[in-house]
Amino acid sequence: MAEAVAASDDVDPVAAAGEAAARLRERYDELRRIESRIDDRGRDRVEAAADAYRRAQRILDRFEEDAVGSGDFESYVRFRGEFGDAVDVDDDMPAADAFEAADEAVDKRRLSEEDFAAAREALEPAGEFVDLLEAYDDAVDDYRAGRKAAKEARKRLESRLDELREVAEMADADLDADLDRLRDPIEAYDEGIREAFREFFKSTSAREVFDFLDRADGTPFVDADVPPTDLAEYVETHAAGEEPPATLLEYADYTNSKLEHYVDDPGALRTAVAVHRTYLERLDGEPLTLDWPPKPGDELAYEIDELVPLVGRIADDDTVATLRSVRELARSDEYERLRRGAEVRHALDGDDLALIERGEATERLAEAEETLSVVDDVLAETERE
Repeated sequence: MAEAVAASDDVDPVAAAGEAAARLRERYDELRRIESRIDDRGRDRVEAAADAYRRAQRILDRFEEDAVGSGDFESYVRFRGEFGDAVDVDDDMPAADAFEAADEAVDKRRLSEEDFAAAREALEPAGEFVDLLEAYDDAVDDYRAGRKAAKEARKRLESRLDELREVAEMADADLDADLDRLRDPIEAYDEGIREAFREFFKSTSAREVFDFLDRADGTPFVDADVPPTDLAEYVETHAAGEEPPATLLEYADYTNSKLEHYVDDPGALRTAVAVHRTYLERLDGEPLTLDWPPKPGDELAYEIDELVPLVGRIADDDTVATLRSVRELARSDEYERLRRGAEVRHALDGDDLALIERGEATERLAEAEETLSVVDDVLAETERE
């Protein structure tokens, strides 16, 4: 089992997915509403009306200053020609009357600013089609953003569903179990074996330490970090191997002149020890500790069977006795109840533990599954080519 189920975010993925689906539905419906308005008038005709409106407005803007009053007659003539062409639309075009009215507003021998304003006002019904197309473009963008958000929310919901399924599977745990009966001896043993190994590392010859590591690595449940080959060969073949590993690390810091007083070949020590300083510094009793939460009873009991002979070589009687007491507990009838409680408390965060404590884990899972079904339905029903 994973070490811990992911903690819940500030935003509940179940609620967020439901809200994202609702927003997508709203945006899809709005897009369809605008599309229906466009389709009712004919998209080509709406676009033609919008294009004609834009052309007419551009011409009004371009010529207003030069074509009014007693201004440039050539500009006036060009304006009348270009504007007349722009507003000369088919009778069945939407807002055709608006274009005709705009043309009439400037169909004069002499134009004023008021005439240009009247033409713009007359064009306003046609401007609604520009607004309609812009609203369509905005609705498409909103729909696409809503669909993307809904898909992302669905992924988060699926992840949360996996968590909730795991929580529901853990609902059988006794969260009121007295875990200290299990935790206390395991922690006491772990602390004892760590201290024992630290002392072993400082006071026992490197040859014995390396032999111990080789033996430990040969057991199924101990993943000991065995020494590199060249370092093991040095310890085995040189007198310095009779010194504890901690002492060899000290020697590696000595000057050559000082080191000559302690070893017969300073160069060999530097070559073997200094190169592997990191390995030696990292050696500790961690591979001999017990996991938390602990393994199932039969597996833990077998692991301790393998550990007892090893631990007995380096630890005191109290530490070995504590290890044996854990084995006895692992073989007891109540062990699985304690282990299950420890496993669940370790795996879940406070919110998910609370679901189990309130008896709501199954209900919450069903709610999430129903929400996923709704999201899938909305995604399918709002899909566009």
